[in-house]
Amino acid sequence: MLLSALLDALPPELRSAGGKANAAERETEIRGIAYDSRRVEAGDLFFALRGGSADGHDFLGAAFERGAVAAIVESVPADLGLADRPVVVVRDSRRALAPISTQFFGNPSSELTLIGITGTNGKTSTTYLVESILQRAGVPVGVIGTLDIRYAGEQQPAVNTTPESYEIQRSLRAMRDHGIECAVMEASSHGLALDRVRGCEFAIAALTNISQDHLDFHDSMDAYRAAKTRLFDPYLRANGSAVVNIDDASADAFIRAAERSGAKLIRVSRKSESAAEVRLEQAQIELNGSDARIALPSGVLDLRIPLVGDFNLENTLIACGIAVALDIDPKIIAEGVENCPQVPGRVERVQTSREAEPIVVVDYAHTPDAIDKLFATLRPLAKERLVAVFGCGGDRDRSKRPLMAEAVARWSDRVVATSDNPRSEDPLQILKDVEAGLTTLRRVEPEALDATDGSYAMISDRRRAIETAIGIARPGDMVVIAGKGHENYQIVGPDRLHFDDREQARSALLARNSR
Repeated sequence: MLLSALLDALPPELRSAGGKANAAERETEIRGIAYDSRRVEAGDLFFALRGGSADGHDFLGAAFERGAVAAIVESVPADLGLADRPVVVVRDSRRALAPISTQFFGNPSSELTLIGITGTNGKTSTTYLVESILQRAGVPVGVIGTLDIRYAGEQQPAVNTTPESYEIQRSLRAMRDHGIECAVMEASSHGLALDRVRGCEFAIAALTNISQDHLDFHDSMDAYRAAKTRLFDPYLRANGSAVVNIDDASADAFIRAAERSGAKLIRVSRKSESAAEVRLEQAQIELNGSDARIALPSGVLDLRIPLVGDFNLENTLIACGIAVALDIDPKIIAEGVENCPQVPGRVERVQTSREAEPIVVVDYAHTPDAIDKLFATLRPLAKERLVAVFGCGGDRDRSKRPLMAEAVARWSDRVVATSDNPRSEDPLQILKDVEAGLTTLRRVEPEALDATDGSYAMISDRRRAIETAIGIARPGDMVVIAGKGHENYQIVGPDRLHFDDREQARSALLARNSR
């Protein structure tokens, strides 16, 4: 594709008078796009992106040496000797990446039924439910989410919940080329605020819930909420559908955004007396799933939900609302929900072949609201004591650390506070922030934890923390390991080290059982 055709896709607000691309240079043939100089191939258009730890402008020379034929930048370094290179200056190269990638891949979302799911918690589980329903309906479906990008037997690891715009457009084009008809995407606040989803035409936008998260990036809850509403306006098609959890305190903001887009509104609610189009009539929650009765516009539907947790009732309501928007038969909805697989790291049970052992659950909950909902759900399912293991990530919103700890303390009999992904922060300082929320419990040394009711211990080594919690647990107790879920790594300083809560929990169970 010619450089001129790609530049024509830039909206006026991103264009700049600086830089150059004369008539001849605009005829440069572009064979690919790259924003990492190490991945540049011959014929690529290189985007110099400014990041938190590196600036792509510092690697312009390397990109051209590897074969880039043109570059998109925010400024031109004077000492690089790029006089004979097509270098185009824009106001924001990261935001410019989206419309140019959309143009390069031929606007693939216009050929798909694209479903976007946003919210603080529940996005991943909801994508699994929607995917299962669509598969049961015989609709070829792909998913872009926190865990991976998957379609037609292909599976790629995810780096971000919502990838960079180039990866989104490339994935959507690949899905369409493989016969995919419907794509389900998790839309994070970062992805929406940074315009990563620009160029995506969503047929359906859905809201799970809003609670505190990512305030290190958004500065305020108002800014965080505003970023989320962008999925409904401007990215939702005028003839699309908006599925909104009206029980959430922020629901009105999303309803107003949907109204601005001219979308059809489908409300969901857990309240049986609600006027919502999709609502929960009754439910019975157990350790192996839930039985629920849900009212749809077409009538009442009885469901068996294999995903554990009260909060998965909410996720199921959202998935049913999306299915209603797609006009899927209620019988197919029920079959799809019932056949939904275990979502990795979401209330995932870890066990061995031995019967007389504690119940061990691993979950990704890492916000105050998610922690509170997780433990409120599991507390009634624990026959004896509930023992919690949790930590908070480094280089992230510090204000939520004591709030997470308060939620854990509210429901737990024993608590082990530990490291999560400390990143560049001192793990002991993170634990001090966490400890401020554990004031209702008594601090003890790890060896006294078992014998002390209402107590907590601080163990910065996450492996030892898991071993300690499982080591003191008895049959009938429940051990909940929260924070990392599906992640198979721990970020310590600049290093990403292999670490999987599920592996560590299984090892600790085997060691406990062998005593």
